[in-house]
Amino acid sequence: MKVTVIGVGRLKEKYWQLAIDEYSKRLGKYIKLNIIEVADEKAPENLSVAEAQIVKKSEGERILKNIKSDMYVIALAIEGKMLTSEELSGFLNERMVRGDGNIAFVIGGSLGLSSEVMERADYKLSFSKMTFPHQMMRVVLLEQIYRAIKIMKNEPYHK
Repeated sequence: MKVTVIGVGRLKEKYWQLAIDEYSKRLGKYIKLNIIEVADEKAPENLSVAEAQIVKKSEGERILKNIKSDMYVIALAIEGKMLTSEELSGFLNERMVRGDGNIAFVIGGSLGLSSEVMERADYKLSFSKMTFPHQMMRVVLLEQIYRAIKIMKNEPYHK
C-alpha cells in the first residue's frame, strides 16, 4: 500500500516534526509513505467570505497538482464520516482488496478545503466535529494509520 499525506502549510514546531518522523519510521515497515507539504496562503484574521474562498481555491490548486489520477483520495473534513480505529482498519484493508492501494489523505489549511478538492475526494473522513490545527492533524492521522495497520495485521498496539 502506498499512502500520501498532502497537507497545507509547513510544520514549524520541532515537536510536531519529531512525532511525524517517529510515525513515519514505524509505518515504513508496512507501507510506502510520502508526505507532501503545499504552501499555505497568508490570510489575515478578518477575511470576507469571498476572500476566504480565494485562499481555499489557491491552496486547493496546489493540493490538486499533487493528486495523481490513480489515487484514492480521502479528504479530512468535519462534515465527513467518523470511524472507529477498527473501522478505519477495515476500510483501508477493503481499499487494498479492491485495488485502491494508492491512497492520498488530504489535510486542508486553517480555512479548510476548497470545493474543488472536496469534489475530487473519493471519501470524506472526520476525526471529530471539533477543529484541530493542521499540524496536529498530521500527527493524529499518521498515528491512526499506524494503529489501523497494526489492527489489520493482528499485531499488538491498538488497545
